[in-house]
Amino acid sequence: MTVLLVSAAALIDSDGRVLLTKRPEGKWMAGYWEFPGGKVEAGETPEKALIRELREELGIDTWESCLAPLTFASYPYDNFHLLMPLFACRKWNGFPRSSERQELSWARPREFKNYKLLPADIPMVPILRDWL
Repeated sequence: MTVLLVSAAALIDSDGRVLLTKRPEGKWMAGYWEFPGGKVEAGETPEKALIRELREELGIDTWESCLAPLTFASYPYDNFHLLMPLFACRKWNGFPRSSERQELSWARPREFKNYKLLPADIPMVPILRDWL
């Protein structure tokens, strides 16, 4: 089975809310909410990939020094196995905006139960909640 390496961020605002993005129609698992991020390309570190993805998807800039490793997901989907480090990030330039038709929502971890999260993201919620 193929292992897919994806890097994700828990972007945390000054009110302790975390940004979730909803996968748009036409994408795999459309309608599910997730932590922003994306695939790690050949030659990239998870941190570099995340910085690139946040710029592409949300129009924000951050730096490796602002990415704190928090937890990771190891999840078996039907066609691949996902390995996803989750980084906490409290500092970035710009205001997150949708550049790929995805819906955005700021929520507290205790409110995540109101969102249909991707299965791989669900086990990371208690860790994030306890950390905040």
